[in-house]
Amino acid sequence: MNLVSTWTGRTACALQAAMRMSNDEFASHLGIGLRTVAGWHEKPNRRPQSEMQRTLDTALAQEDDAIKNRFAELLKDTADAPAEPAVDEAAAADAEKRLSADPDIGSALEWLDEHAGWTPGTARREVASRLARLDVSELEDRAGRRGRVDQRSIAEVLGRYYGTKTGEHGRYAARYDDASTETSVLTCPDWLDLACPLFAAHDRLKATNSARDMFAELDPGAAGRAAQRLAETLAMGTRLVDKPLYRLLDISPSPDAINGLVGTSRFVEYAVTMDLLEGELIDAISADATTAHQSLPLRDEYLPDTDSVTDVANRLCAGGPLALFAIARPASPFRGEADYVLLVQERSGNVLNAARRLAVIPKGFHQPMTDLRVDAQIGATLRREVEEELFGRDEIDNTTNEQRSADPMHPSRVSEPMRWLMEDPSRLRMECTGFGLNLLNGNFEFASLIVIDDEEFWERYGGRVEANWEAAGLHQYSSRDGDLISELIADVAWSNEGLFALLQGLRRLAQIGGDRVSLPSIEWEVR
Repeated sequence: MNLVSTWTGRTACALQAAMRMSNDEFASHLGIGLRTVAGWHEKPNRRPQSEMQRTLDTALAQEDDAIKNRFAELLKDTADAPAEPAVDEAAAADAEKRLSADPDIGSALEWLDEHAGWTPGTARREVASRLARLDVSELEDRAGRRGRVDQRSIAEVLGRYYGTKTGEHGRYAARYDDASTETSVLTCPDWLDLACPLFAAHDRLKATNSARDMFAELDPGAAGRAAQRLAETLAMGTRLVDKPLYRLLDISPSPDAINGLVGTSRFVEYAVTMDLLEGELIDAISADATTAHQSLPLRDEYLPDTDSVTDVANRLCAGGPLALFAIARPASPFRGEADYVLLVQERSGNVLNAARRLAVIPKGFHQPMTDLRVDAQIGATLRREVEEELFGRDEIDNTTNEQRSADPMHPSRVSEPMRWLMEDPSRLRMECTGFGLNLLNGNFEFASLIVIDDEEFWERYGGRVEANWEAAGLHQYSSRDGDLISELIADVAWSNEGLFALLQGLRRLAQIGGDRVSLPSIEWEVR
């Protein structure tokens, strides 16, 4: 029975399936390396060399008729499979130039070579090849499909994947007016309604340099997906900067203090591993929301159950704070009574996290700038993000600039609005309102509230509050417009973590806002 004239990765995989063997078993049976078998799955149209062709011929010839018949049936299913597009040499050369021009991508390639066990230069060639094949219009179409997957669908599918509440941890949900909503944020009653001031006496995360490498060896499938992410990042012009990133190792939040331990990682490590979970899930939902939870191989590997989510010491857990920002405004004949202006952003398509979704502002990754210990405070990141995202300090945006200042937040360097706030610490109220772990990507989320009670700030600097490149738009809401805020809560364009921070922030603002607020009553539950 002559079934194959020339073996490809696809037909080799069909033989493996007919023999009902795992990658390990098939590699052992043929006497070849596991990476070779994995490579056939990654590149089904690649033709093995002549010696491997003979090995596969021999393996098939030695099997019984039942396996040969199954193999023949599987070949019928693969006969019409699309061929892998040829690489345009000019396009590949252009891709190589783009790879060489971006030092942060270069760092990512070195990381990938090391962690995938590849010889130096392999990642560069792999990413260049994938970049040359990419069709930007297809990526833009995919971005459009992803944008149509709403917050509720994400929360529902993750609910099916992880199941109902076990123990004290469950998904954050809330009731307001006559409606309800739920998120993908895993939390517990002890982590909510903290109202913990974010100043040094209470903001006590400690930093260490001793955290171990969580991705000492990427398997071939994970390495391929990492290379694809880098190629797509270049093709779409997404900003990817290889800066240090705090990773959570231990956490114990309370109303009195935010205690815990953080180590450091690299942003690129997060971008090509845990951050891929979001795209995998949203693509599955856009294909078929009813079965999306059944086929998520990356999630099965990196974040398979709630125990792995809460075990932050033994996985890469990045994240950061995000805050509902409320600024007191005086009464106005045009606007009405005194209130707080609440700021909400629509995220840009050029960010890696929560692209094209609604979020509170500021929202940032928890990262050290120059002082590993002091910058570990959640409040340090929030103050920096306010400077960057709302007060226009481009030079502290580490996605566009190298940080050379010894103290970028020194009073002599900060913006005029921030300097005014820092002159009297009572002018800037910052609190952590809740903590959770986002099932979407495993991130830690410090929901926070920032309040400026002095009306003078808005009169002086209201016209200088402006979102940076991370936002596609900035919207304001009045704390006295309860009906409009209820509609805002119901908007399905929210990111899950953004909705979590909004709800917790509104609950706290209702307690402290006095006559300036008329907010919907919000009651949380853990499901």
